[in-house]
Amino acid sequence: MIKIGLQLFTRHGPKFVETVASRGYPRIFLDLKLHDIPNTVASAIQSLAHLPIEYLTLHACGGSEMMRAAEETRRRVRPQMTLLGVTVLTSLSSAGLNETGVPGEAADQVLRLARLARGSGVGGLICSPAELTALRRELGDSMKLITPGVRPAGAALDDQQRVLTPAEAARSGASGIVVGRPILKASDPAAAARAIRDEIASV
Repeated sequence: MIKIGLQLFTRHGPKFVETVASRGYPRIFLDLKLHDIPNTVASAIQSLAHLPIEYLTLHACGGSEMMRAAEETRRRVRPQMTLLGVTVLTSLSSAGLNETGVPGEAADQVLRLARLARGSGVGGLICSPAELTALRRELGDSMKLITPGVRPAGAALDDQQRVLTPAEAARSGASGIVVGRPILKASDPAAAARAIRDEIASV
């Protein structure tokens, strides 16, 4: 699956999604992390309906009304797409989260937002690998759990705070993992990607 994030989408626009799909990558993960009033998020999803998107992200902290509006629109305009609710960004530690006015541990906020997303009908979550075990215990196998913040052993953490290796994420119940910089910054990106794939396959 190919993930198109905010940087690429802002630079090249919706046509880039179609271009990637036309080059033999039909499974597109559009990572825009939508977060606005319910009507605006629903309208944004309506405007993306013509694109071959399999996953689309939105911030769960936008609230249940926003997520319900998004989910209702998704079912109507692109039922084959799954919405993924972003819980707490993997760059945020508990201390960083506290700075925004959310007290306690990041893991507690992740669970709180996960319950909210499930109650709103959203089909999956974005979470750090550190919360996978707790989320699987809470949610069972009913939701997709996609995790960024995955770093091969010895790789630089960059701005990630709550990380596991690919094998650890797989063992903890991830439905899928997102890996960017450890591949993009590698001297041989293809070899780095193969090594991660092989590590997951070994679990």
